[in-house]
Amino acid sequence: MSFESIISFLGSDAEMDATLPAAISLANIYEAHLSACMLGVDMTPAGGFYMGASPILLQETLERAQSDAEILEAAARRMLDGQALRWAAESAVVQFGGLQALVGLRARFSDLVVQSKPYGENSQPTQEAVIESALFEGQAAVLVLPDSKLHENFGQRVVVAWNQSNEALSAVRRALPLLKAAEHVSVVVVDPPVHSPERSDPGGLLTQMLARHGVRAEVAVLAKTMPRVSDVLMRHVEDVDASVLVMGAYGHSRLREAILGGATRNVLENAQRAVFLAH
Repeated sequence: MSFESIISFLGSDAEMDATLPAAISLANIYEAHLSACMLGVDMTPAGGFYMGASPILLQETLERAQSDAEILEAAARRMLDGQALRWAAESAVVQFGGLQALVGLRARFSDLVVQSKPYGENSQPTQEAVIESALFEGQAAVLVLPDSKLHENFGQRVVVAWNQSNEALSAVRRALPLLKAAEHVSVVVVDPPVHSPERSDPGGLLTQMLARHGVRAEVAVLAKTMPRVSDVLMRHVEDVDASVLVMGAYGHSRLREAILGGATRNVLENAQRAVFLAH
């Protein structure tokens, strides 16, 4: 089991510069095929033009999005050309309301989606939408990069956030190629419930499953000494100098469209290391 197919969705020069070099490094590490999908997004809301407005206005916004995507694709091809890996680059034009379907379809057939941090001073609305669509619509694993470059020893030390949920287990299963290659895996349980099925051995069943996959993991049971569980997790990641946090992605429905829940959003807003998510 490995990450054989990696994809990134990129909508700006800044996002490409922050994401594509790391995606190339990961594709080299796992000897994976890398796809770069350059997005031209028409941000005009549905029904954004008044009744009777000229269709030329709509055509102009679509043509501008097409031009932006093609310019990005050319830049991506220049960056990828000469790399010793299998790669493909394409441009795609879509209205913002159709982003979920486009990303979901492509992410569904990839082993890993690599994206830059969706929150920050220069972030765009499309970045959060892409991650949400990949996770919930595409049911894909997503690696969210930190603001800085990937840790120089990426993947050697990994922290797994464990709370017995289906989402956390899904993230662990999707992250197995990463976990099997790691030198140190720490399974973190924060304030395990007194009446949980694992109350006598928190994380024990998970580490047993991992051991059968050749992953040697140790359990760290931590008290919630900070306001949020996510804060405790991120502090532990820093304490053990881990390069990536593996955790389940949680969300809720807004008009039948899954969006990132508060805990997941808080981690993505504040994490200084890479975050591996699956729903």
